[in-house]
Amino acid sequence: MNRVLGVLRVLGVLAVLAIAAAAPLVAHHEPLAKFDAKKPIRIRGVVSLVDWRNPHAHIFVNVASADKVNNWAVELESVVDLRSSGWRNDSVRPGETVTVEGIVARDGSSQVWAKTMTLARTGKPVFNVTLPAPPRAAARPTPRWPDGQPRLGPPPGETGYWGYPSATWLMQAGAAAVQADREGLLRNPADVDKVAPLQPWARGLYYLRQREFLKDDPIYQSCLPPGGPRMFQVPYGVQFMEEREHKRIWVFMGGANHNWRHIYLDGREQKGQISGDADNPLFFGRSVGKWEGDTLVVDIKDFNERFWFSNGGLPHTDNLHLIERYSRPDFNTLRYEVTVDDPGAYTGTWSSAWTLTWVPNEELPVYYCQDNRP
Repeated sequence: MNRVLGVLRVLGVLAVLAIAAAAPLVAHHEPLAKFDAKKPIRIRGVVSLVDWRNPHAHIFVNVASADKVNNWAVELESVVDLRSSGWRNDSVRPGETVTVEGIVARDGSSQVWAKTMTLARTGKPVFNVTLPAPPRAAARPTPRWPDGQPRLGPPPGETGYWGYPSATWLMQAGAAAVQADREGLLRNPADVDKVAPLQPWARGLYYLRQREFLKDDPIYQSCLPPGGPRMFQVPYGVQFMEEREHKRIWVFMGGANHNWRHIYLDGREQKGQISGDADNPLFFGRSVGKWEGDTLVVDIKDFNERFWFSNGGLPHTDNLHLIERYSRPDFNTLRYEVTVDDPGAYTGTWSSAWTLTWVPNEELPVYYCQDNRP
């Protein structure tokens, strides 16, 4: 009963947020989509406001010149990342003087992405973020249900989730080495031909998205869900809740907008249900799965085209068909494999794989899209 009540609370919160998402939103994004790396700036001024909210925290700074005072919005990393690095909303207070070095907004507005911020009264940097390393937990065997089937979630009496993906963007297996940041922005846009077997139109669209620094990413512009393998690439992890009595698995996501999907194991047909989504292509598609030994094999189709199915903006069509494979070779490792079949966007079927690390004794970080962000 407690588990059911917990799910209902989550669904209630998400329902409210889904209503809020009808308005234009901006969320956690590739910084270069908004800021120009070729335009460095240094400002010094007095803090007027600390805006401690996701998707990115902001410090507002009054900067005096000869004839006026300009109020600058200094953008920082997410509250989740700042807290994990030891910072709080009162680490800098209104009235204190700071010096900021960063890059200025592409649209010419008084916004700056902070590379460094120094507090005048101490002379020390503040709000610098060091991403934590994956946890190094003691080796343990794969947890299992009484019938021997592997558990994808925690054993009884424990908590945890999967995070720290070994790959944060999608590239075909066996491809030549390509470098990209954690948002999937290629260091060299000319590498698009190495990433996947793209059809000409899809290659052109992918290249455009890369050259525009991923600025039209639907997660970050409209808080739309990230279907497909992107769930296992975005920051803040995923969590499984296995309802064996209902033959379904909930997959909750920590990033984007705390979205979730179902994997059905009850042998149902892979089509919409008359009760609600009979003719409606979905952000997460329709997932039906079965266990093959210690591997969960999931078939997904009936996607819509309104989302990016990977970090970096690889295109897809409504013909997208995915085969996912989940395995847990030991307690601390989840292996995720995906085969991509989309004849509308690719010249052939291709695949990719990576691992996630178990984060013990923690729940998913609290992170939601929020509206009216500067």
